[in-house]
Amino acid sequence: MIGWPGHISRRALLAGLAASAVSPGAARAAASGRFAVVDWALLETVLALGLVPLAAPELILYRRLAVEPEIPDTVLDLGLRGALSFERLALLRPGVVYGSNYSAWAAPQIEAIAPFKTFQLFVPGEPPLDKIKAMTLALAEDFGIAGRGRSVVAGARAELATRRRRLASIGTRDVLLVDVGDANHVRVYGADSLFGETLAQLGLTNAWAGGTRYSAAAPVGIEALAAYPEAFLIVVGPVPSDAETEMRNGALWRALPSVAAGRFAVIAPCNAFGALPAALRLARLVTAALLAAEGRAPA
Repeated sequence: MIGWPGHISRRALLAGLAASAVSPGAARAAASGRFAVVDWALLETVLALGLVPLAAPELILYRRLAVEPEIPDTVLDLGLRGALSFERLALLRPGVVYGSNYSAWAAPQIEAIAPFKTFQLFVPGEPPLDKIKAMTLALAEDFGIAGRGRSVVAGARAELATRRRRLASIGTRDVLLVDVGDANHVRVYGADSLFGETLAQLGLTNAWAGGTRYSAAAPVGIEALAAYPEAFLIVVGPVPSDAETEMRNGALWRALPSVAAGRFAVIAPCNAFGALPAALRLARLVTAALLAAEGRAPA
């Protein structure tokens, strides 16, 4: 189990502090509310800290896939994460812009508008939670609300510990966590994903022992899931309509040992590349699904 406040790895903490170092002028702009974010993990985090950015990308899709924290109506949409509207960003005149390594491609365009600070959050082969916690604390420091940052991190630790205790006595400990690409393929979340590390925080075992690819999830045919007959299979929504029909009626899906034995659930959408709010949302959804499968009241 990874550490929390006071136990963040030196590497993650130094990376977070280095990434968050801003000029005094940019820091004042951030503290006054004149900042933007171009990554959903950063969007989740500033909202959890009680801060509201001028703008962020793909807000309609965020509300459907990430869901929470709720975005105030005052936040403007910067377009696609992979095709940001730099013109709109320039018109807003932010004092600083925050992003992750996934948005580093936009550095030349953004730095022509405002200082651009990025955090290395998702790195293949490296569990992300330590980096996410360090980023949360560093952002709070930038905005002069270090205490709030510590509170958010400590609150996440406490909530995960509570859910871990709720799950301590369930029969099924092995979990396969997937999302559905199409009727015949899924992406399985490995130990180096936010989802995989959240399972570990809940005291569960990630049944997937295979390798991972981009997004810390290995695209596989659904027949590969049959190799884990004792695992509880959890599908993270949304599920494409053709796949939903196949999951309901398809012989291959119904023949999977986990599905045939009733160790199967579909949960609401959650942001696989989010931050602490996404980890907590997933923890709530997974806990409720596992307890419901055993006939217990949801957590």
